Amino acid sequence: MEQMNELVESVLESAAEHELWSPHDTIVVAVSGGPDSVALLRILHEISLTRMPLTLICAHVNHGFRAESREEADSVRVMADELGLPFELAEFDIPSIVKASGLGPEGAAREKRYQFLIDTAHRYGARSVALAHHADDQAETVLMRLLRGSGPSGLGGMRWKRTERNVELIRPFLRINKTSLVSLCRHEGFPYAEDASNLLTEYRRNAVRLELMPALEGYNPKVRQSLLQLSEIAQAEDEFMEAAALKCFGELVLDEPGKYTFKRAAFAAIPSALQRRLIKLILNYLSADTVILDFSKIEAVRRGTLQRHPTVWSLDLGGGLICTRQYDTIVFSSKPQQQQLNYTYRLSLPHPRVELKEIGKVMTMSVLERESFFAQGEDSGKMLAWFDSSELVMPLTIRSRLPGDTIRVMGLNGSKKVKDIYIDDKIPSSERSVIPLVCDGLGNIVWIPGVRRSMHAAVGRHTASVLFLTLEDTEKGEEA
Repeated sequence: MEQMNELVESVLESAAEHELWSPHDTIVVAVSGGPDSVALLRILHEISLTRMPLTLICAHVNHGFRAESREEADSVRVMADELGLPFELAEFDIPSIVKASGLGPEGAAREKRYQFLIDTAHRYGARSVALAHHADDQAETVLMRLLRGSGPSGLGGMRWKRTERNVELIRPFLRINKTSLVSLCRHEGFPYAEDASNLLTEYRRNAVRLELMPALEGYNPKVRQSLLQLSEIAQAEDEFMEAAALKCFGELVLDEPGKYTFKRAAFAAIPSALQRRLIKLILNYLSADTVILDFSKIEAVRRGTLQRHPTVWSLDLGGGLICTRQYDTIVFSSKPQQQQLNYTYRLSLPHPRVELKEIGKVMTMSVLERESFFAQGEDSGKMLAWFDSSELVMPLTIRSRLPGDTIRVMGLNGSKKVKDIYIDDKIPSSERSVIPLVCDGLGNIVWIPGVRRSMHAAVGRHTASVLFLTLEDTEKGEEA
């Protein structure tokens, strides 16, 4: 019981510092059945009984990946019953969802899991969803983002709490290592499941945990602690800089219908760190959709604002946004609606690359063996699609949209108009003309990059090789 008390005290200290909960809060606890989440439920339950009144709901997701998934769900149900807690279960066929959505398996599972947890919180009127991410997870996250080239916000790692759809996602274990959680379960006799997929290094995070982190510990045995310290420092400084950027926004930026403006002289007077933050903040406010705000775009705006000449220019920032300089005034706004573009290109081996000059994009094609396909990991995103290479009719045609275009989407009977998909997905009309359509050799639309893929040539158990299509900005494609 001593170990339980120590962990309870640690969790309560972190909860107070980061205001994770208040007395009488309702909390949905995400329990996979592994040692981390089992410890989370047991510790929160102990707190609710002895230290602070909390109402807990045990929630479990069966992703349908493994044969043992059903047994793990039953085990979590038994534990919830033992503790006298409500139990909520969601079951998803993630492999089928992957085919329909175009997401990677990890990305699809995460999206459905969070959707279920937040919906459960809404049903119970819960303030928050508690997640069992711990200190080792945090160190791995910071390392992965460091390798990816993230800025200060990314190096802060996972936040103690963040709000999504009016529900707080809280992580009470970010200062507790996994060894302590496993030790608690074993010492107290709490049953838990072991996920064998955690040992498969084709998943990027597993490779970082099992290969890269041990290698780094050969140079610095305390590398995990160093990464956690980096996370704590980066989070605090990121919050400070965000507050400073908000203050700066209020003082320098003029908010007008559909656009934001500021004066060059006032912008030049603030530190470069705040300049970058201010640009990013403006673009976040202006865009209703998710816009990829990479360093190069923000830096192009910043340097273009500071330079003396030219004094008139325009930068396309993607996502339907544009920045223009009109002498000493900088204007951020949505791009004027473009006229319908008309273009048609062919794509087939042995020429696996085509430049779509009208929209400033490059499409590339590659073929991988089945084993390499499953090693792609979770970061593929929606600008990549994969097909069974033996079933995709060639050559491919990449073209602009035509009136009456339809696509056969997985999970739907029959076809759906491309126009209706754009409306359903709330894609601004100004952006629709720059989204290419990929058609197979029979004229069927098989992929709308960033939007949907069709049911044609889906990857399945019978697939021997996989054909990948990627769409990138022209500059990025040239760098590759």
